[in-house]
Amino acid sequence: MNILRVLPIAASLLLAACQGSATPAEAPLAGAKIGGPFTLTDQDGRTVTDRDFAGKYRIVYFGYTFCPDVCPTDMATVGQAMTLLDKSDPDLARRIVPIFITVDPARDTPPVLKRFVGAFYPRMVGLTGSRAATTAVAKAFAIYAGKGAEQPGGGYLVNHSRQTYLMDPQGKPLALLPTEQGAQATADEIRRWAS
Repeated sequence: MNILRVLPIAASLLLAACQGSATPAEAPLAGAKIGGPFTLTDQDGRTVTDRDFAGKYRIVYFGYTFCPDVCPTDMATVGQAMTLLDKSDPDLARRIVPIFITVDPARDTPPVLKRFVGAFYPRMVGLTGSRAATTAVAKAFAIYAGKGAEQPGGGYLVNHSRQTYLMDPQGKPLALLPTEQGAQATADEIRRWAS
């Protein structure tokens, strides 16, 4: 077989393979059973359901306002990522709602949540509710949360999973956001899966 005849065929096959890989990949969490309906209370004391966010991408994070390090760091990253998107792609940013759901409803009342989420991004929503309601929604999102040992003075920590979910406009999971890598990486991942 003449090698000069084979080379153009091989080159065209490689080119076709490369072009095929340019199609968007399926979102990493597509089809995962994460999320579901909920009824909670926002930072302004209003009753909110999952349906109130229909048609919007959602960044969903579970934590608590008394968290000494991880929660405020992750929320600062989400707020900074949203600020980056406000500047680079304001249309996309308007279609995203960052949501902080407490795993410590006993202390995270609406006024406490209002101060907390307001420190990170003006459109961030804080949600609380009864212990049963917040536990149920955490379970639906595959979040572990458990009260730690009492601290001196009566305080306590809450051990919890650390995931930052990007959900689609129907409330289905798309991807985990890399908040540990900073605001730019988080904004890039949002842009990758939200269109």
